[in-house]
Amino acid sequence: MDPRSEVLLRQAKLFDGPVLLAGLPADGLLGELPEAQGWSWLQHEQLALEARYPGRCQFGTQVPAQAFVGAVLFLPKSRELTDYLLAALAARLPAGTLWLVGEKRAGIERAAKQLEPYGRPRKLDSARHCQLWQVTVAQVPAAPDLEALARRYPVATANGELQVVSLPGVFSHGRLDVGSRLLLEHLDGLPQGEVLDFGCGAGVLGAALQRRYPASRLHLLDVDAFAVASSRLTLAANALPGSVQAGRGIADAPHELAAIVSNPPFHQGVHTDYQATEQLLREAARHLRPGGELRLVANSFLRYAPLIEQHLGPCRVLAERDGFRVYSARRG
Repeated sequence: MDPRSEVLLRQAKLFDGPVLLAGLPADGLLGELPEAQGWSWLQHEQLALEARYPGRCQFGTQVPAQAFVGAVLFLPKSRELTDYLLAALAARLPAGTLWLVGEKRAGIERAAKQLEPYGRPRKLDSARHCQLWQVTVAQVPAAPDLEALARRYPVATANGELQVVSLPGVFSHGRLDVGSRLLLEHLDGLPQGEVLDFGCGAGVLGAALQRRYPASRLHLLDVDAFAVASSRLTLAANALPGSVQAGRGIADAPHELAAIVSNPPFHQGVHTDYQATEQLLREAARHLRPGGELRLVANSFLRYAPLIEQHLGPCRVLAERDGFRVYSARRG
């Protein structure tokens, strides 16, 4: 059981009735709170919960439509995403109760101040290196417009400027990260056909690929609903075609791909997690056609080359700068 869930269960009577658990972990909490419903924006966690508790956890960027008398927000990593989620939940809870739970190392005490626009927050519990806060919603906000919260910024590429649209919670929100910048400079010579931007984030790599290789068919895949929405907005802002989908990881990607391009994620909330990237390296060959290429950027300290060579083939380093490397390997 996740320690945040354990803290909630110490106060289980508070969560009797139709309570919404927003951003809940994929553990047994729903089984302990039989009237609660879940809402997740991470596809792998939502699918795990749906398999265990059918019909009790929804996926997406918007608060589920069903009625609830209170809501618990499991603190996400992003402050901007926390602001959006608290406002979206509070808008549905006039005179209702809103709880915030999170780990101390994730900044729960600081984040608790984000409850202040809605009422007077108070700390209910502190255990398992976590805290639980509560506010009764006295000041009800208007439901936030997610798209209005987007940050838009230009990115220069070899094939012209792109407009990137980034939503709260998306990796490198509102700016181009160093790794993606390096990879954007090394997109030449890719095989054309079906091309995947894996872990697409705000869609900057996918948009650049479609601009450079207009005859290719672009796919974008991410586990995060906010990233999927961002990528769709980025493609629309640049009048570019492409198929954007949520997925658990490389297992949900198309097959017979000409190329997989990625600045793969390695964080899950405040935790470091390389599982999705390592699975990509192990399984990429199954999704590439013969001669298809995997090209990715990663921190230089990560020893990805041996894993790539073990599962795909000879690995080349195309570039190295600012603590990042661009790797390339083709399926034999």
